[in-house]
Amino acid sequence: MSNTADGKGTGPDEAAMQTAHYYQRDFWSKENLKFSQPHYRMEKVARIVNGIAHGKECDLLDIGCGPAALMHLLPPDVHYYGIDMAIQDPAPNLTEADIVKTPIRFADKRFDIVVAQGVFEYVPDVQSQKFAEIAEILNPGGTFIVTYWNYAHRNPVVYHAHRNVQPLADFRRDLAQHFSVNRFFPASHNWYHGSPIMKLNKVVNMRLNVNIPLISRILAVEYFFLCSPRGLGAGKVVAGW
Repeated sequence: MSNTADGKGTGPDEAAMQTAHYYQRDFWSKENLKFSQPHYRMEKVARIVNGIAHGKECDLLDIGCGPAALMHLLPPDVHYYGIDMAIQDPAPNLTEADIVKTPIRFADKRFDIVVAQGVFEYVPDVQSQKFAEIAEILNPGGTFIVTYWNYAHRNPVVYHAHRNVQPLADFRRDLAQHFSVNRFFPASHNWYHGSPIMKLNKVVNMRLNVNIPLISRILAVEYFFLCSPRGLGAGKVVAGW
């Protein structure tokens, strides 16, 4: 599952009034093929993961993994597992599941890093429950990396499949019920509500992991949240990825 970056969509008020229905496997089996090649946000996720793993062996779960393209950006020391509603190429480290209807888990494994990029915009009604499930499978000292769309952007865009539209503050408040939010920062800044395309803009945003007063609120496309289990020790937070 991934957010659109084409700048097309409806306003947040209209989207909020839409039914809580969400798209099923027949939709995602075609849609997630658009993300079979690494894109900007995925590359930034890989950069963050590599900084956290820092050459040590660890287990990573990618929720909403789609074609599992992230796996190819990670070193062998990061043991990759993925969950998605529509798995394109079945493999022992990938499982197909509807995470709205079933608990988030991969057999009885626990993970050092859990990633959910471009997932929670699509998950209606069960957000808090899913956060709780992720907290249960995250190892003490582990890190949960999650992204969420900025609907307060100067040019707010809601992809037609988004069914969980809310202010960023509400998302963070719910997240903090289950995790310690160690850091949050924009994935990128862009005048248009989409990931950067121009080479220089991509290079700058890839290394910029800070909130800019006034600017970020209206130009941040989406945000990263780096979280650790509450009361179990802080996760590994590495600056300067």
